[in-house]
Amino acid sequence: MTRRVVLATRNEHKVHELRQILAGLVDELDLEIVSAAEVDGPEVPETEVTFVGNAQLKAVALAEATGLPSVADDSGLAVEVLGGSPGVFSARWSGSHAGDGAPRADVDRANLSLLLEQVADVPDEHRAAAFVCAAVVAMPDGRVEAVEGRVEGAVVRAPRGTNGFGYDPVFVPTGDSRTLAEYTDVEKNEISHRGNAFRALEPVLRDLLRGEPTA
Repeated sequence: MTRRVVLATRNEHKVHELRQILAGLVDELDLEIVSAAEVDGPEVPETEVTFVGNAQLKAVALAEATGLPSVADDSGLAVEVLGGSPGVFSARWSGSHAGDGAPRADVDRANLSLLLEQVADVPDEHRAAAFVCAAVVAMPDGRVEAVEGRVEGAVVRAPRGTNGFGYDPVFVPTGDSRTLAEYTDVEKNEISHRGNAFRALEPVLRDLLRGEPTA
């Protein structure tokens, strides 16, 4: 019988990405991965000041509300010259947020525009940045595990590419000349912060889910 795991997100881009990253585990353990929207999960404010803290808030709340194993992540862009910002405020850096009803594409454009304005005068050699992702799994019985992934790179001066979301169009991973938005889905998942975090989470999920009752 199929086990259900719920993702603490309503972001369709992220759900698609995570289903791809976890495809091997889905087949191995006969999992059905559903989004928070599909199970009418609660909206959880991100009130913590760390990626792990915010991810844990969301995962625990969803596990308690649904009675299902729940996975959440919190991620963002940390720009060195900005002291690690936008960081945990990446999704609402411009002051607006998709959760407030604004279309996600509009929010992404506003966030990108503000970030590029803030670093416009920064020389190329000082535009280092990293994408960081914390991934947390919370079980209905209260067990919680967390991991982290990251990818180093730099912020470019103008958006490039269409196959991405968030800050992907302005982030070039170290050793490449393309932005993440110019990568294919497969290429991005192989090196991305979210890919690295969820690959690290796979053995944790496997251990926690084995022996869980199926539905």
